[in-house]
Amino acid sequence: MSTKEKILARLKSTDEILSGEALAQELGVSRTAIWKAIKELEKKGYQIQHLATGYRYHSSDILDADEIKTQIQQPLDVTVLETSASTMKDAQLSVIDEKKSPLLIVADMQEAPHGRFNRPFFAVKQQGIYMSLLLEPKEQLQELPQYTVLMAVAVAKAIDEHLGVNSQIKWVNDIYINQKKVAGILSEAMTDIETNSLKYIIIGMGINFSIPQEDFPNEIQSKASSLFPDGRPNCTRNQLIIDIWNQFFTLLAEPENYLALYREKSFVLGKKITFKRKEKNYFGTAVAITDTGELVVDLGDEQMTLSSGEISLSSIQ
Repeated sequence: MSTKEKILARLKSTDEILSGEALAQELGVSRTAIWKAIKELEKKGYQIQHLATGYRYHSSDILDADEIKTQIQQPLDVTVLETSASTMKDAQLSVIDEKKSPLLIVADMQEAPHGRFNRPFFAVKQQGIYMSLLLEPKEQLQELPQYTVLMAVAVAKAIDEHLGVNSQIKWVNDIYINQKKVAGILSEAMTDIETNSLKYIIIGMGINFSIPQEDFPNEIQSKASSLFPDGRPNCTRNQLIIDIWNQFFTLLAEPENYLALYREKSFVLGKKITFKRKEKNYFGTAVAITDTGELVVDLGDEQMTLSSGEISLSSIQ
């Protein structure tokens, strides 16, 4: 641990004011080294109060791998990146590098974010959450959609608890607040061809955390928002990340609960929807979500079951 990391850990460990002299004696360094380390931490965005009697840490929205790792109830490794082309790709590469799973990769900025059908989404440095989890579930391939559904419930529950809202889930993987998208989830599988089983699953997501509403591009102003569109969050990204994954692993251990919650939070059940399948447009009413996360649509003369991998809803009324 560097002097800077030791000072940060010590400041985070207490609400008391710590003098430069006390820190220097405790860490066996000079007062000048303490002062320089404090300045370096502040340049990174940490908020440290300077008082006549010393220093005190203020809650700072800086992604912290140690804080995230120690507060998630499931043992896992955490990597925090300043920037990433795609945390999904980072997770894929970690398999090639033979890194241990479960592995959570979190980026402060994602340069080439994408969702289902490789669609891009809006990302802003230090105002979003961009992360992917690498898991080794050893389940059959048909189980994949359920991870997406379960993850959507975990994200929605964590958001509701922190914001005091009732978020909704647009089938299959988007989180909405007040009719606007605030988060998207994507799951990908890495399979063992010989056994037709999942070798790894990667669950990624992008969450608009504190992007001011006026900063969204004009073409998505009416469709997208962030959890804190006034730019003044009541929690840190670390805290929300920790809660999301604790919710996820709790639901994963008790899978009988998540489908009921998913259906309860559905943005589409009971509504008229339009979709395209094999170049043909359809219009019907979403009437059910199956136990494997598929959407059942009543077309009037027949019912059609839609898979999330092949269908994108074009309108919801």
